[in-house]
Amino acid sequence: MEDLALVRHILSSGDTRAFGQIMQRYGGMIFSKAIGIVRSDELAAEVVQQTFIRAYDRLDTWSGRQLGPWLVTIAMHTALNLLDKERRRRTVSFDDLQEADAPPDVGYSAEREAQLQQMERAIAQLPELDRTILDLHYYQKKTTADIARHTGLTQANVLVRLHRIRERLKTLMTHE
Repeated sequence: MEDLALVRHILSSGDTRAFGQIMQRYGGMIFSKAIGIVRSDELAAEVVQQTFIRAYDRLDTWSGRQLGPWLVTIAMHTALNLLDKERRRRTVSFDDLQEADAPPDVGYSAEREAQLQQMERAIAQLPELDRTILDLHYYQKKTTADIARHTGLTQANVLVRLHRIRERLKTLMTHE
């Protein structure tokens, strides 16, 4: 059965077994895309499961063009959200890192001051939106969802931009 006919059948009859055909047809492709993002079989399997649950719940919103790309889009968003949750779960606060890495009485250091000034110069070279994202993420401790709402970007785009901003800062600081 074609995707469109299959979806129409599922929506009209509520036949959940028919949705199994969609899962068989696209499960491997979704897993492949998910593993490329999350780099873990266990997390990729979770992404596949969540993708099909979300797809089933939102099947009536599918526009009827191509089911594969629609499912891949759901999977990518699901994978990025899962990675964000994992990252937040594993993140140690800056204060904890400072306490663990720094000797008890860290005073003024000319080297540290120079690094901070170099960082400030590099940040000043970034576009305004990138500086806003940095401020919201690192100084105001906002989540990527909050940043997305504030900037009008998608949450996935915020994650990508944060990565690219860090890479850009490394490059700017290395070449200074």
